Amino acid sequence: MKKALLFSFFLLLNGCSFESILALGEIDKVEVVKKNASVSHYRAYFTRTQLKPIIKNKKYLYFYNKKTKDLAILLHRYNAYYLYSLYHPEQRTLVLRANTKKPYASVKKILKQKGYKHTKPSHVVATSKVALRRYKGIKTLLVEVKDYSRLLAKYKYAIRHYDASKVKNIKTVLPSSFIVNYYKNYEKRASNKKQRTQLKYIADKLHLNTTEPKRKISNEKEVQEALAKEVPEETKNPSDYISTTSFDYYDKEASYDELHTYLSQKNVKDTLSFNQYKQLQERHKILKEEKVLKEGSLEELIALYKTNKNPKYKKRILQEMKNVQVQPSL
Repeated sequence: MKKALLFSFFLLLNGCSFESILALGEIDKVEVVKKNASVSHYRAYFTRTQLKPIIKNKKYLYFYNKKTKDLAILLHRYNAYYLYSLYHPEQRTLVLRANTKKPYASVKKILKQKGYKHTKPSHVVATSKVALRRYKGIKTLLVEVKDYSRLLAKYKYAIRHYDASKVKNIKTVLPSSFIVNYYKNYEKRASNKKQRTQLKYIADKLHLNTTEPKRKISNEKEVQEALAKEVPEETKNPSDYISTTSFDYYDKEASYDELHTYLSQKNVKDTLSFNQYKQLQERHKILKEEKVLKEGSLEELIALYKTNKNPKYKKRILQEMKNVQVQPSL
């Protein structure tokens, strides 16, 4: 607790408000804004001061897993690459260590093995909105995506069967770029008045018969260019990277005692995502077992062996019992 207070005081001296400190637990994770039978809307704020180019000055890329139907975003910080699932926020962030000679190529290969391929949101029936934002004083990259795949399937069914009743009660507007070519294909095939009438009703729902200006559903190029001009500020302001750096350190390098002290602090759970906190708890458990195996008393070894049934503990217990038996009585 004392360390946490000192660190908070250090942040305040560097111009960080309490609001910024609290915001650290709200960034670098994805939230579900809206989800219904037609569309799923996701939003995330990612710290951007440490972002490094991935390839050709691009500081973020989208990947899609067809098997799990997951759209994810890849970011590059320090010496690691982070893949955040956008469609499955509960999924643990994938951290990848890249080959120093061909970093992106090696990362891309690993992702391919896991079922992810580089894509654009529009290629998987999604729209994206990205922007440079300050979230409670912290420089972030705002990412919003909307998944229209379920809505597209409903409209395709209605068009294919010339049955407007299937979309009669739908209020969500489907971006016309996802459906216009499909619609025109079936419009040419319509062979009678009934089919043409049904298609006209569907076209009205999709606003295909209007002369409204074409809506811009992506601003990727502008944001990538703006990000490319920003130089990573890896040591300028601790509050900009504490959410990532703290987690990375305690997840990969901290000793058992350091991790135990860190997790014992009351405010830690609020500054980490659910998955990050769970991951640190799992590492804490592993480190504790290793510590007991190496330094634990006979009672501690027996108590832990009852729960994990690890043969290493049994061997150590037998050795400790043997040591007790050969000790001379006083």
